[in-house]
Amino acid sequence: MPAQLLQLIPHPVAISHGVRLLLWRDDLLNPDLPGNKARKLKYNLAAARAQGHTRLLTFGGAYSNHLAAVAAAGRLHGFDTIGLVRGEEHTPLNPTLSRCVADGMQLRYLDRTTYRQRSEPEFLAEIQQRFGPAYLIPEGGTNALALRGVAELIGELRQHTDFDAVAVAAGTGGTLAGLALGLAEANYPARALGIAALKGAGFLRNEIDDLTRPVTGQPLVNYELHLDYHFGGYAKLPPELRAFIQGFEADFAVPLDPIYTSKMLAGVLSLIERGHFAPGSTVVAVHTGGLQAWAGFGQ
Repeated sequence: MPAQLLQLIPHPVAISHGVRLLLWRDDLLNPDLPGNKARKLKYNLAAARAQGHTRLLTFGGAYSNHLAAVAAAGRLHGFDTIGLVRGEEHTPLNPTLSRCVADGMQLRYLDRTTYRQRSEPEFLAEIQQRFGPAYLIPEGGTNALALRGVAELIGELRQHTDFDAVAVAAGTGGTLAGLALGLAEANYPARALGIAALKGAGFLRNEIDDLTRPVTGQPLVNYELHLDYHFGGYAKLPPELRAFIQGFEADFAVPLDPIYTSKMLAGVLSLIERGHFAPGSTVVAVHTGGLQAWAGFGQ
């Protein structure tokens, strides 16, 4: 296991408000399959193997960290992979999709209207007929098995520190749901915070509740979803966010991705500044990786 997975971030905002801010470097756990994607895929890959599948099929946008992760997982664990990509094909391939192809993934493209059917049983049955038997992994890798992998992070954190809150970026809500579930099952009195990376993400509350309710029997009340730190929307990189990323790396020697973790940390620091956390609190922010996304923005 890499050293320095838990890093103190002595940011002036945290210091001035009496908050101990720590950064958990999930991005360092596995260079080939970094961040929360490996946790989400852990038990899905085991299920695929147990069910006798040799092929994984999943969905994502043209710059999807998830597509890149599934392609890498297929290479590492001996699965063929198919990625159904939202939108039309553009050549040359962008760096994310080029990486997917290099890792052995077959890419197929769906127009946006068709892509919206990706969760409908009839459409999934048609996909299975078209591409042959495959283990289906939903967009973002978020399902009940993914929650199990993410929930394990709570136990890992507790081996290193006590904490009052654990914060993560929210895309599909699966990582936030997994952290909330892990806290609930451990009966640990901390809160999970999600910083939405996309605009208009209030619907994620229902998604999170739908994921956790089958396990807990009722909606969890130990998580928060914050919607005001999307910086203009998914994959938007305004000058103020780019400046934050550059300043954070200069001050703390931590590279941040432009879509998820950067927004999460900016949101957490804003919440600290607003007094959201009591003085003396320990807040753990989770770096979920995603640095490959920079290739699509230009460093």
